[in-house]
Amino acid sequence: MWTLQSGKPSKQCLLEEIIINFNEAVNISNTHVLTLVPELFHLEGYNIQLIPPHEGGRNVVYTCEQEGRESLILRVSFLPDRRREDYIAELEYVRYLFEHGASVSNLVSSKKGDLLEEVTYGEHTFFICMFVKATGKLLVENHYQYREGVPLSEYYYNSGKVLGRMHQLSKGYTPVHRRHHLIDNYSGEYIDNLVPESFPLLKEKMVELLNTLEGLDTNQETFGMIHFDYNDGNYSIDFDTGQITVYDFDNSCFGWYMYDLADLWTHGVGWIQFEPNADKRKQFMDDYFQTALAGYTSETKIEDSMLEKLPLFIQVTLLENILGQFEEMQRAGEEPEANEELLYLIKCLEEDIPYKGFFHEMYSTEAPFEYEGR
Repeated sequence: MWTLQSGKPSKQCLLEEIIINFNEAVNISNTHVLTLVPELFHLEGYNIQLIPPHEGGRNVVYTCEQEGRESLILRVSFLPDRRREDYIAELEYVRYLFEHGASVSNLVSSKKGDLLEEVTYGEHTFFICMFVKATGKLLVENHYQYREGVPLSEYYYNSGKVLGRMHQLSKGYTPVHRRHHLIDNYSGEYIDNLVPESFPLLKEKMVELLNTLEGLDTNQETFGMIHFDYNDGNYSIDFDTGQITVYDFDNSCFGWYMYDLADLWTHGVGWIQFEPNADKRKQFMDDYFQTALAGYTSETKIEDSMLEKLPLFIQVTLLENILGQFEEMQRAGEEPEANEELLYLIKCLEEDIPYKGFFHEMYSTEAPFEYEGR
């Protein structure tokens, strides 16, 4: 039974455990880590540029460009919440996916032939890895316009197909270094310390949700390595071919494949979020998800009994989102009562409102996914 006194390992991202903030990490990476990188990786002659960082990120990321050579991505990880073995487990999984035909960004080994290198600066350890830059660009970089003359349904299908391929490969994956279990993200102490006392019902609902997860089957067809952050911010699209290439596996873990499918569902709402008619929104989401599922099941199978749990796993994605926002607020010293998007998600969880409230009377097309009523 999962309780708020659970002794399971927790996320170690609470404010008091972070010994370096994001801006400090960027400064150290720019002034110190980058000077050592050419000794670690074959980057002679490359122009290395910082990708504009976003506050709250866990990595400092650079593009590495050289005319006539393939473009690379350099990732510097700085948060002290993961061990070297955790990073290696992630990178081994990505290499496995690539070598077995998944559409993911391949890793580039260091000069020593390793997937991961580390640099120490003072008391801080920076873990460094490098990837081939994915072909294409983000949807947002293309202003959410898909390929000219091609229906969006192709994109929906392909996003499901690429995910299905990864899950099919996960069903045969035996790790050397093992990533954590999804539920290990949420110890009782972690939630109790992070969620303010003014949200007692939210804590109760989180416990109920995690207890439900603990009762689910974990057989090979339903449970394995998942991306745990599958959305259009974590893959590029080749707008000449429609090919999707996935990256950012640093949250990957062992979990139910339905979690990634729930992420796929929740990130489809943006296409129809301003439609005032709830029935039309629902019809669109049914069609969207069926198209994505057609792509998904072209690569792997999923039982109807698991698909029926889509509402449950959408709630789990909300739980993850809520806790992530609480973490960022705790670091910034902000109050949750002032965040209408967070309050919206909390209401969905507290009142068991399914499908991210997208078909509920509280949803407003004038202020999508915001709530002012607490």
